[in-house]
Amino acid sequence: MTTALLTHADCLAHVTPAGHPEQVARLEAVLEALAPLDLLRSDAPLAEEAAILRAHPAHYLARLRAALPQDGGRALDSDTWLSPGSLDAAFRAAGAVVRAVDMVIAGEAGNAFCATRPPGHHAERETAMGFCLFSNVAIGVKHALDHHGLSRVAVVDFDVHHGNGTQDILWDEARALMISSHQVPLYPGTGNAQERGAHGNILNLPLAPGSGGALMRREYERQVFPRLRDFAPELILISAGFDAHRADPLAQLDWTEDDFAWVTRGICAVAAETCGGRVVSALEGGYDLGALAASVRAHVQELMKAAK
Repeated sequence: MTTALLTHADCLAHVTPAGHPEQVARLEAVLEALAPLDLLRSDAPLAEEAAILRAHPAHYLARLRAALPQDGGRALDSDTWLSPGSLDAAFRAAGAVVRAVDMVIAGEAGNAFCATRPPGHHAERETAMGFCLFSNVAIGVKHALDHHGLSRVAVVDFDVHHGNGTQDILWDEARALMISSHQVPLYPGTGNAQERGAHGNILNLPLAPGSGGALMRREYERQVFPRLRDFAPELILISAGFDAHRADPLAQLDWTEDDFAWVTRGICAVAAETCGGRVVSALEGGYDLGALAASVRAHVQELMKAAK
């Protein structure tokens, strides 16, 4: 088996203003870092509208379409931007996760990484925010549950920011376990340990600024991996943000590439025990281009080892 890489040039057409951290150069840096690797490369399709509507209501999608500019750009809030190519990029980002789920469940690939943008884990059911338009990973979860008929799907979000959008959409979903480790205090201000979901299906792991990779590793071994094993997922999706890196300008968790490799290895080990290694990972944050490229490469190399 091999690791699939899903991406599309449309994701480079989501253009943000000069100086915006979520920039086209992020994806260019990621793709350059992954270019030498032996991956099963596949174009990300446009997600079908039905897949989007499993996570977002029709009026939200209509509102985004109405706001899409014909030229230039439009701010949805102080962080979140629309350009003429943004919705196609967002449909590709969601479509990459849906297609990756299909490939992994069908055995076409052992696992998969979706190198797309805009990211997704801040997009709530009816609110675009935090650079995100569609909740890509939550859409993938709903696709696995409702289209493929899986009974238990888990999400692990190690982006430095809390995955509030994924949590919002999966709050009432008893078939999904959502785990998020993130810096607190930090945007978006959610993700305290008392937020547990309607069915006890949410585990938030707040980490203090400067706490470093050693604390993260202890807490994953103490809380995250046991909870995953107890849940026994049939598929694990990763919200793979790399902004916990010590070089990142937006946060201060002080992780290294080795920490991202370690956490990826641990998630894949649980997947090997519980679901035949089935893992789908999707790019979220990471805003220092060099750190992002090196960390993504370390992450994908661990996926590749696990898929063999």
